[in-house]
Amino acid sequence: MFEIGSSLREARLRKGIEINDAERDTKIRSKYLRALETESFDVLPGQAYIKSFLRSYADYLDLDGHLFVDEYTSRFWVDEESGPIRSRRIRIREKHHRRAERRMALLTVIGIAVVTALVIAAWNYGGGGTAETKIPNLAPATRPHVLPNQAVFVVRAVDGASLLETRKGGATGKVLFQGTLEKGEKQRFVARQLWLNVGSPENLVVMLGGRPATLGHGCPQVVTVTRRQVTSKSSCG
Repeated sequence: MFEIGSSLREARLRKGIEINDAERDTKIRSKYLRALETESFDVLPGQAYIKSFLRSYADYLDLDGHLFVDEYTSRFWVDEESGPIRSRRIRIREKHHRRAERRMALLTVIGIAVVTALVIAAWNYGGGGTAETKIPNLAPATRPHVLPNQAVFVVRAVDGASLLETRKGGATGKVLFQGTLEKGEKQRFVARQLWLNVGSPENLVVMLGGRPATLGHGCPQVVTVTRRQVTSKSSCG
């Protein structure tokens, strides 16, 4: 455990860098850099922005940006429903959830196979008959029907990981996804309107209604999605 703010400030002073020079080089406003150096994290616009700015500033000062982000996550990250948690607990919970889903899918397939075998056995040893026997459909289930006024928005991490928070409707809506979208992973969202907080938009590729869409690059973005358009707003001013 170490002091995030004082470590950043001491590294900047050792290099003889003024705060205004750091602002010019990192494209992060000076008031946010001072907030990082004093650990006044409530000054910054959101947790995703804090982690993105913290990584960029630490790397700029030749420090380990990932180390600083991990320290912030372990001490200050707040889940809106459960209170402070460590990011690795999120990953563990998601891993357990995926494992439970795989187990449930396996049990379902086994159950269907057993029912099918029983039906066939009953038909063979019950003397046939004229009644039509229905065999369970083993084809994969189709995706839920999408209503005409709903947006189908797909987010894929291509060039690296990105923090991603997605809510239904707006910034205070129901949380659909919150965590880190690792490289190679994707998420699909269906709603009339979506609100997203994107930490590293340059690492993502997005599709709206099956067509490529664009996000702003260079800074964390707040994104609003409707059936017709994707609107991005940068946190860097």
